[in-house]
Amino acid sequence: MGKQQIRQTVCALTVAAALSSAFAAQAEETKVAIGISGWTGFAPLTLADKAGIFKKHGLDVDVKMIPQSSRHLAIASGTVQCAATTVETYISWNAAGVPIKQIVQLDKSYGADGLAARSGIASVKDLKGKTVGVDAPGTSPYFALAWILDKNGMSMKDVRLATLSPQAAAQAFTAGRNDAAMTYEPYLSAIRNQPKAGKIIATTLDYPMVMDTLGCTPTFLKENPQAAKALVESYFDALEMIKQQPDKSNEIMGAAVKSSGKEFAESASYLRWQGREENKKFFSGEIETFSDEAGKLLLRAGVIRKMPDVKSLYDASFVQ
Repeated sequence: MGKQQIRQTVCALTVAAALSSAFAAQAEETKVAIGISGWTGFAPLTLADKAGIFKKHGLDVDVKMIPQSSRHLAIASGTVQCAATTVETYISWNAAGVPIKQIVQLDKSYGADGLAARSGIASVKDLKGKTVGVDAPGTSPYFALAWILDKNGMSMKDVRLATLSPQAAAQAFTAGRNDAAMTYEPYLSAIRNQPKAGKIIATTLDYPMVMDTLGCTPTFLKENPQAAKALVESYFDALEMIKQQPDKSNEIMGAAVKSSGKEFAESASYLRWQGREENKKFFSGEIETFSDEAGKLLLRAGVIRKMPDVKSLYDASFVQ
């Protein structure tokens, strides 16, 4: 190899090293705030935070507990750059002028969301004229209730609504208030554990329509693509930790919602976290099919006035 070739090789290596360091520094210096709730499906994000997985990937992450009903306001104000929520919620947020793109699917509910009713109410159709505790329009429980009613030939106009957060809805129900409650884990288990209060008449096993993703603003994704990729990889690493160290992981995730590791594991048994292969399948068609059907329901329910372009709701490049 001649001197000129050696010089070119050294120069190329130097540039490559500089670029690598620049990317690492960018990810390390990038601070990102993520809005979530106590929903069990979001727990791997909490694990990534508490177990140092985000830091391992060079991220400075601030996980903020924000109710779903006001999470989009935190995004709009710049308080958070990313948020975890249900797939159909992105339709509502984008329709309301709060653009955010989904970058990784977190979970699918397998019985973790449910509709509970008093013992005298035998079916969904028996809810007509009854009072249901449910979160505000634009939230997952509200959509889930609308979906279940729609599948039974009903609408939200057929029931009376008591606007309560998922936790408050469950607490009110077990305390004897309201005829029914739409809620999710870990609060749904509080109802499961008190059969005298009533029974669960429908879950996502009967009506599979709850799936969650992590999304970020288009501005954040454009300015920080390496950090966005690191967020996704951190999530997948958290799933691997859950697989390799289940007891330790459950204790960490349970502590965030004030439950024991055992209680958390029971709650998590009603959902499925989604790995890389599941994500590839989800973003290759499933997300658009579901979003189209969900958007039409949101239009009928009056939650949105115009359906946004489904393709603008996600960026699948980060799960590859």
